[in-house]
Parts: sequence; C-alpha cells; structure tokens
Amino acid sequence: MTADTSADMEAIVAMLRKLDAKQEQLSAQQAQQATPKGVDMIPCPQPGQPAHRNGVDAFRRASMSSSPPSVPGMLSMSPTAPSVFGTSVGSVTSSPALDKEPKKEKEKGLYPSRVVLTSELATEPLDGADRSVPRTGRSTGRERGPVLASRIGKNLLQRNAIGAHAGSYSIYRALSIAMGQLKPDWRPDLRNTHPPFILPPQPGWFGGGKDAKIVSFDPFGAMTQELFADEYAAGVDVRPTISQTLAHIKIEELDQLARRGEFPVDGKIVVPTPELPAFPGVDQGVQIVCSKAAVDPVWYLPGVAERLGIDEGTLRRALFEDTNGMYPELLTRPDIKIFLPPIGGMTVYIMGDPSKLSDPNTEITCRPHDSCSGSDVFGSDVCTCRPYLIFGISEAIKCAQRGGVGVIVYFQKEGRALGEVVKYMVYNRRKRGGDSAAQYFNHTECVAGVKDARHQALMPDVLHWLGIKHIHRLVSMSNMKYDAIVGSGITVGLRYEIPDELIPADGRVEIDAKIEAGYFSKKEMTKELVEKTKGRHWGKLGWLGGS
Repeated sequence: MTADTSADMEAIVAMLRKLDAKQEQLSAQQAQQATPKGVDMIPCPQPGQPAHRNGVDAFRRASMSSSPPSVPGMLSMSPTAPSVFGTSVGSVTSSPALDKEPKKEKEKGLYPSRVVLTSELATEPLDGADRSVPRTGRSTGRERGPVLASRIGKNLLQRNAIGAHAGSYSIYRALSIAMGQLKPDWRPDLRNTHPPFILPPQPGWFGGGKDAKIVSFDPFGAMTQELFADEYAAGVDVRPTISQTLAHIKIEELDQLARRGEFPVDGKIVVPTPELPAFPGVDQGVQIVCSKAAVDPVWYLPGVAERLGIDEGTLRRALFEDTNGMYPELLTRPDIKIFLPPIGGMTVYIMGDPSKLSDPNTEITCRPHDSCSGSDVFGSDVCTCRPYLIFGISEAIKCAQRGGVGVIVYFQKEGRALGEVVKYMVYNRRKRGGDSAAQYFNHTECVAGVKDARHQALMPDVLHWLGIKHIHRLVSMSNMKYDAIVGSGITVGLRYEIPDELIPADGRVEIDAKIEAGYFSKKEMTKELVEKTKGRHWGKLGWLGGS
C-alpha cells in the first residue's frame, strides 16, 4: 500500500467516524423527543447504518438491521413479529404508526419506545476503575468488582454480565412485568438479607487463570450487600447470587434411624420435632439443625472453557447456537466474560460448625448429590437417589456429632442434566426393552445422544468455596465426581458406597450398570453379572396396561 493510498484510507475512516457520530447525535435527539417522561434513554445507532468495518463490528451492525439479511441455502426468516408494549422485534425506532397512538396509550408501555441492543454498547466503569468484568486473582472482593446484569436505566452502560439473575426464574420475572405485577425498574430491598453465619474468604476465592478454583459461580455472591453498599445506594442494581440461612432438615427416614439409635437426639444437631396440632400426642420424630446456602451459577467463560478443556470461542459459539441464538452477546461482546446461564444452581447443607470447614484437622463427611425429584421427593424405586441421599445425610449427622462437619451439596441437574422429559422417555425405553443393566447407558444414549451431561469438572468449585482441603469420608460411588474432586487438589480418605440393604427393587439395574462402567465398589462386577441384572416389567408394578 502506497503512502497516498494509506492517507486516503485514513481520511475515509475519519469521515465515516464523523458520520457515525452525527448519526448517533441525531438518534439521541429523536429518542429524546419520543421518550416517555421519566425514562432514561441510552443512545443507540439507527438501523440501516453502513457496516464499514469488518469482523465483530460488522456483525453487530448487521444484527441491528430492521430486516433480516438473506442467507443463501437456508430457510427464509419469518416476518417481523407484531409490536409488543410499543416496540417491534427487529426495530429500534418508533414507527409512524406508533407515533400516531394516543399519548395515554403510549404511557401504558412498560418499556421505552426504542429497543436498546447491548451488543452495541461499551461498558462504562462504575467509579473510574476498570470493572468491565469481575477480575479474578484479586486480593479482595471489592477489587474483584460486582456482577452487573441489569438493564435498569443507566445500569445498562455498566452491565458486565450476559444473561439475567435468578437463572431460569428470570422468565417468570419477565412475565410478572408483562402482566403489570412488577415494575421493570424495581430493585430489591437488601436490608436484613445478609447471611446469619460467616463463611470466611478462602484461598480458592482469589485464584486466577489456570490456578482458578472457582469459575462456575461468584465466591463473593453472598457479600454483595456488604461489599457494594455504596454502589447500591447510588442506584447501581447490584444483586447477590448467593444467599445463606439457618434451617432444619425433616425427612421421615431420619425419624426411623433416630428411633433405631443410629444417631442420638443430642439437642444440638438432632432435635425433637415439635408436636403438630393436627396430631396431638403423636411422636413427630426428629429434625436436623443445619446451615444452608443457595448458589446461582455465574460462569467466568475463560475459566469454564479452561476447565472443560476447550477454547473460549468454541464455548461461546456452542452456547449461542445450542440455545438457538438466545444470547447473541456471547458472540458480539467478547469483552464481557461473565455469563449467567439459565440453569439451576445448587444448595449446600452444612451440619456442624461452618467455620471449621477450612480447618485441615476437622473431620469432614461430604455427599455431592445431583437432583432426582422422582426419587428424592416422590420415592420412585427405579433408582437409588433418595436412599443414597438419606444415607449421606445420616453419615453427615454422625460426623457432626463426632465434632466434625457434614456437607451435602444438592445440585440442580435433573436426569443427569438431561431433564425429566428425556429421563421419562428413557424409563419407557428401558421397561419396553427388558430393563437390563447391560443396556442401561445405551438406552440413555439412544434417546439423549450422550450418557451424561453433568460435566462434573465444575462440581468441586463449591468445595473450594467452603475451604475444604480434605474429605475424610466421601459418600459417593461416582468415578467422575471423585476424579473431579481429586483433580482439583482436594484429597479424599474413605469412599462409601450405598449399602445393599438400601437399594430398592429396580435400583439394582442402575447400580450394577454404574459399577460395571467404573463406579467405586467393593463388589466385583462382570459382564455376565450385568447381563443377569433385570428390572421389573410394568405389569409387576401394578400398571397392567403398560406396553
């Protein structure tokens, strides 16, 4: 390229920048005229601007076009959807038709008349500091910075996270707003919501890069009220992603174990259940005193990619494509490294003193448990989930009564993170196919494409959050969980398999299949034994019409 050509290119770029600035200024003036009283507007480029730059910027501008681009070899896109609350999908300006609406009708709209696409917005620091993303490897939570996902007013400029708070429940919040039950600009009153017990910061909270121990949630998520009180007072929509409280566990099988003398009613960990007025004079058994924490996922995308052994670009593309394009910012905003996925989180139940968890001399019993509502809640006997969970809780109780700490981590990963719809279809396939342990994983793979989608590499994060360095008793047979825990730097002493007497009638199919696949067990499992393990047919379960 000659010097003259280079100068010409620079002049063209400068001219285009001036045009961009002028058009943005005009856009802001138009928006100000069309903005309902009391609504802050964010300047945003108009549709149809020429995409004079290549790469991500061109993609961002194309994504704002009021009409979909032609895509050779693919299905044509559907026409623009009708307007909702004074806005149209694919349009970011007020149409003439909307401008003719009576003023009172426009005031009924819940949102500004222009759609603001954050793919075009640069992140504005909170107080002059660089907080475009929560920064890992910092010495304090304050330096690390808050997770900001709000679109309320000027919070949109400070936003540093893709997605929304509360995971899948964010959809219900949107419905509440759409129905007029909740204001779009509502912020929670965080007074008196701080934790009633302390989990002090641990070394794992501060690691960065390949040394990061926590990449799937914000370790400071329960300290938002404390760390960022000034920002909250200034109108920044900072929200906790972890909450902690005190509670009891009440499960019928634990009543039976207490009556059998498996653990004493000590009045500290195990206490009598108060009598119910509806059943005067009836022994209500016991309840377990515990501390618990609810944790929402907050993914640091580079760290999650590192943990899963893939590159960040592949992770972002897969999350975008396989949520059917729900989160275009995954591609258009590579500067935003935090993603709040629309999935369930986890609940941590702690029996004993939580402050002792980080003491290497404290005995710790732990069961990481993935949810199974059919068994855990409703008592299905097609798997061992509930009895194994009860066994884990009972061992945690005994550990706490010995002066240690018992930990149950309950992950929301229904049906091996494949979901209940898939799980029940697998059940149908199993029962119609003879329900053999030898075909247990094959049935799942035929329906879901994979045997398991729980990705246990992220599971140990919560153990590092608690400060656990050594688990004396791990109540889990899973080789995937064990490998993930040990691979993260936590050592394990004893491993407990579920006792045979606790395995329900159809649960033997699951357990034998898992042992043959590599789950921990003192029982020797051969292919011949697996072939012999069969579940019951529907007819034997009382469903005579099952076919």
